[in-house]
Amino acid sequence: MCRKRGYMNFQLINVGIADLKTAKAPDVLRTILGSCVGICMFDSSNKVIGLSHIMLAEKNTAEGNPMKYANTAIPMLLDEMIKTGAVRDKITAKIIGGSTMFKMADNSMMSEIGRSNIRKVKEVLEALSIVITAEDTGGDFGRTIDFFSENGNVKIKSIGKPEKII
Repeated sequence: MCRKRGYMNFQLINVGIADLKTAKAPDVLRTILGSCVGICMFDSSNKVIGLSHIMLAEKNTAEGNPMKYANTAIPMLLDEMIKTGAVRDKITAKIIGGSTMFKMADNSMMSEIGRSNIRKVKEVLEALSIVITAEDTGGDFGRTIDFFSENGNVKIKSIGKPEKII
């Protein structure tokens, strides 16, 4: 989908659940998050962005989609960004999501998914020496995010909450 924003044509690229995409300026990446976590990585020098939408913390078997898990998707996203023109040492990250979407007993597995995802994302980014410059995580509400390649801003929209930019 090509749209005009101001004077510039850009492509709005949707990133699905258990998916990842990269883009260059002026394009925008979008996804919708609940307990999943969106990892927004940015190389400001080359205006390359990458967005990974992970569902679960850790992949333990050979089967299944590696883009679904933090421990496999984030390194894949880093590789894709470099192929798109990013420089490894210039990449930073912002993380969004990891909500507790359903009221459960505090110790139930479902109530821990969001927190577990956030923990694992931070662990993987730290192991890759990627600095987290901002985050909007937790809570009990969904988020729609637009990630702008021109400046690395992430616009966050949630029902009943003011729009914010990190």
